[in-house]
Amino acid sequence: MRPGASAPLALADTGYGIRAFARRQVGRLVGAGLFALVAFGIASLATWNVADPSFSHATDNIVSNAMGYVGAVFSDLAMQFFGLAAVAALVPAVVWGFLLFSARGVDRLPKRGLAWFGYAVLAAAIAGCVVPPKTWPLPTGLGGVFGDMVLKIPGFVVGGYPTGLIASLLAVLLAAPALWLFAYGSALIARQNGFAVLEQPAAPEPRDQDDLLFDNDEDEGDEGILALGAITHWWLSLRAYLRRRAARRREHDDFDPEMEPRASAWRRAAERVESAEFAESRMSADGRARVEPEFFAAMVNDRSASLDPDDADVFDDDDMDFAPEPVGQRSTAPNAKVQPFRSDAATRVAAPAPRPVPGARVQREAQTSLIGSEQFEMPSLHFLSEPKNVVRDASLSKDALEQNARLLEGVLEDFGVKGEIIHVRPGPVVTLYELEPAPGIKSSRVIGLSDDIARSMSAIACRVAVVPGRNAIGIELPNAKRETVYLREIMASRDFETTKAKLALALGKTINGEAVIVDIAKMPHVLVAGTTGSGKSVAINTMILSLLYRLTPQDCRLIMIDPKMLELSVYDGIPHLLTPVVTDPKKAVVALKWTVREMEDRYRKMSKVGVRNIDGFNARVQQAEKKGEKISRTVQTGFDRQTGEAIYETENLDLEPMPYIVVIIDEMADLMMVAGKDIEGAVQRLAQMARAAGIHVIMATQRPSVDVITGTIKANFPTRISFQVTSKIDSRTILGEQGAEQLLGMGDMLYMAGGGRIQRVHGPFVSDDEVEKIVAHLKLQGVPEYLDAITEDDDEDDDEPSGKG
Repeated sequence: MRPGASAPLALADTGYGIRAFARRQVGRLVGAGLFALVAFGIASLATWNVADPSFSHATDNIVSNAMGYVGAVFSDLAMQFFGLAAVAALVPAVVWGFLLFSARGVDRLPKRGLAWFGYAVLAAAIAGCVVPPKTWPLPTGLGGVFGDMVLKIPGFVVGGYPTGLIASLLAVLLAAPALWLFAYGSALIARQNGFAVLEQPAAPEPRDQDDLLFDNDEDEGDEGILALGAITHWWLSLRAYLRRRAARRREHDDFDPEMEPRASAWRRAAERVESAEFAESRMSADGRARVEPEFFAAMVNDRSASLDPDDADVFDDDDMDFAPEPVGQRSTAPNAKVQPFRSDAATRVAAPAPRPVPGARVQREAQTSLIGSEQFEMPSLHFLSEPKNVVRDASLSKDALEQNARLLEGVLEDFGVKGEIIHVRPGPVVTLYELEPAPGIKSSRVIGLSDDIARSMSAIACRVAVVPGRNAIGIELPNAKRETVYLREIMASRDFETTKAKLALALGKTINGEAVIVDIAKMPHVLVAGTTGSGKSVAINTMILSLLYRLTPQDCRLIMIDPKMLELSVYDGIPHLLTPVVTDPKKAVVALKWTVREMEDRYRKMSKVGVRNIDGFNARVQQAEKKGEKISRTVQTGFDRQTGEAIYETENLDLEPMPYIVVIIDEMADLMMVAGKDIEGAVQRLAQMARAAGIHVIMATQRPSVDVITGTIKANFPTRISFQVTSKIDSRTILGEQGAEQLLGMGDMLYMAGGGRIQRVHGPFVSDDEVEKIVAHLKLQGVPEYLDAITEDDDEDDDEPSGKG
């Protein structure tokens, strides 16, 4: 449907089902209403009396109009403005009512409405060319106010109101445009683009895909001149058809038909069928030919234009020479390859994902409580910027995406890659085109064309990767207008509020626009890398805020290491911190060693209780506190010298629930330069053993080189996030494959979960003002309880003596 079309009255493209039936019934009701309005207008005009009370005539006379006072007012206004042409102005309404009542619809409502009004004005001008009789009761001519206004224009040339022969010539000249405007405004001509007509349209000539791409603009410009447009359309179609036939003959002469695989013949046949289908979808009004659901298969089979060797009308071409397959073998490889060749935008262009559903927290915070609470109060969502209602980009319409898919197929064809775009998935930042390559096309060949595809598609970057679990290659192209992903939209969603993740992180949105919420407790550690300005620091802030919005200081404590002294210093003083933000690299080594000792101490406590992880330990302690019991264990302390029996003693354990500890290292490269071996050893021990103890590490670096991200660190950080990097080497260093160098920056990331599955995510934006508001609120909730031992160097540490400050 084009922009000029109107969806509410476009009844012909609704297909089948209850929804289509309801829309047709609504159209019939609207058509019946138009008939009633026309009958009312005709009755009012037929009994018009200038002496009746109306807006232009105040009197106490009794209304003589058959339709009462309303009819008197309507007829008076119609006669004042249009004169006798008011009756002719009602004729298009009759045609509209008939089209709607017969469930055929009226397309291009704004344009046809303007044509209707123009026809009424010209009809009034034609009526004004007739000399009014002496008994005419109005001060204007027979064409009313509009008729006199139009006739005043030639009056400036002839020097007065046109009469006699001049008026007759004007009436003849105005008759032609008036008739055309009447036909167009009444929807009698130019009915196409999926709106039904009574007769089936003739199938157009098969056309080349390249011609169809550029004929859209021609069709938009010449729809106002029907005759010239039709002649031009058929001439261009004939020329494109002859040009295609000549090119195919040359191709037939240059290449041996026996050397060409059979799938190529199927593809060429499918291109002709698909081109004819696309042209028919633009010129025909029967949109039901592309219904896909299986329960309507019987209705589709007799109309569908899908590729079928048994269709003699479709494959009536001298160049084609292949044997049709039996019906029982329709699921074999050739037919499976042909199935994706579909031109309907509704079947391969996926609808954008809906916005996240708000959770109950939004409603709770909207109702301000007048009673103060002594408990820890979580930050409000009002501290975060509210997402704006962004108008959907016109370049993401189904027609535009379908045209881009065809253009991308042509670009790939130029580089020798044959295939079909089977799905188009638009998103807030990029659009994913899923390519199903022809047999024999290697994925590495398509992946290596990313720069050439970006240049040919006039895009700033292009990422090509294999779609996991499917026979498709994903081609990601940036949108012309990028939408901003807001953190509040994800925080306020029902998914984030009801997630069962212990340490939930709001990473952002996928290509389709779905929220990405991960659990760092299952990762269990994250490695973040990216160049300066790629959005890495903003992503660290979103991860921290995700924890602060869900967990109290009793549930989660933080250790922040910021050698740059800029990014994390804003959080200094919040009650979640175990120690002030560490900015000295030497003290950072000490803090990591303390974390290792804390991990070992927690393991000793869990072994005494007999649990395997922190969740089981906290559940056991809370259960004992609820029952008023004390946790104890019986241990053997020795043997009785006289009897030789074992001596047991009961040990009471004074235990408290242990909070999660998240260690955030903002710049790993600076720490590796000062104490590389100590840092690497401490991080390695934490990465290997700290998960069960409830200690997790978020490590970030802006220099993703092999001397910073060593093999030991990579082996113990299966979950990695890469923002935009400068080269393919850096991308391979982080993720093990290329692709991060093609990212767009500003929060655009590649998220690799455990197992090597890579997903593209668009990170949310959070400003410094939002962070400062949240930090100020948290500081009012309590004073942090710092542990001085975290940053105090212990000379008696024998675990790693090289790590002394």
